[in-house]
Amino acid sequence: MFCVECGREGKIFRDGSCLSCYLKTHTFTKGPETLDLTICPHCSSFKFKNTWFSDHIRDILKKLIKSNFTISKDLNKVDINTECKDTKDGMGCKVFISGFIDNVEILEDHEILVRLNRTVCDVCSKRFGGYHEAIVQIRANNRKLKDDEIEQIDLSITGLVEDLQAKGNRALFITDIAEEHGGLDFYISEKAAGLVIAKKVQELFGGEIKQSSKNIGMKDGKQVYRMTYLIRLPSYEKGIFIKLDNSYYQVVSFHGNKVKLIDLSNWIETSVDVKAIQKASKIGGEYLIKEMILVSQKDDEVQVMDQKNYEIKIIRKPKQVSFDSKTIKVVNLEDRLFLLPIV
Repeated sequence: MFCVECGREGKIFRDGSCLSCYLKTHTFTKGPETLDLTICPHCSSFKFKNTWFSDHIRDILKKLIKSNFTISKDLNKVDINTECKDTKDGMGCKVFISGFIDNVEILEDHEILVRLNRTVCDVCSKRFGGYHEAIVQIRANNRKLKDDEIEQIDLSITGLVEDLQAKGNRALFITDIAEEHGGLDFYISEKAAGLVIAKKVQELFGGEIKQSSKNIGMKDGKQVYRMTYLIRLPSYEKGIFIKLDNSYYQVVSFHGNKVKLIDLSNWIETSVDVKAIQKASKIGGEYLIKEMILVSQKDDEVQVMDQKNYEIKIIRKPKQVSFDSKTIKVVNLEDRLFLLPIV
């Protein structure tokens, strides 16, 4: 068949014209010159069809354009891209819409003005109002949390919340962090996330979790409860020295309800239940560690000298190792000297 426009013989696309001639007189995309987009001035989330999103603006614009532009069904493999610049009235954007018809690529562009309407989003409104569904309380058994513990717990929880937010949970946030009764209280926006956080703290720092609920009213005809998750950390923190069943140990780490200890007499690691070390005697912390000058060594012992009074001591090696440094770390526990494990 012949094209009525150019007269060439070949496949007719539509209205008696070949595809090449048809494209010269037709467009496949059409849209408005202005679009309105609602943005939260605090968290920069965007509202689209009554739902707030934390997506990048280019992704939101694609959704907005698809929703407001007419795109011919003849176009296959449609792709939308934008180039935007800030203006006094919003954003001046150039919209590029491409697709294929019979393996021929079609590219059309439009210039639009995106007007930004600034409104506080639902999540920020809750955050500023002090909204929380859970309280994660961290306390230590018979002691106050140390400064480094507070710092580590704070970093762990805020890092976990940021990871969950990055995975799409924009409704999750920390309303407040307070130091209370020698511990920390985290006010969390979601009950489920509160439990996840509590289990993470237990995994990293040990201890036991207790939970309780409080009725705070009705919503949509249902009772609403606020959860409190209390994590009671062990009385012994990481790095301290203890005496248990006439043996001397250093606390290495906590994993849930288990505590990893290292026996200073043989450098063998062991894992015990948190409750088991409640019977142990606390001797002291890492301040008991000091460096001594290595004078000589044999297969089963070392000779060391105190750097202050130059007193010579002989210490048995927990196992056959060779020290190649000028000084080594030792700890004096109840007038017994132990070599610390080589790290």
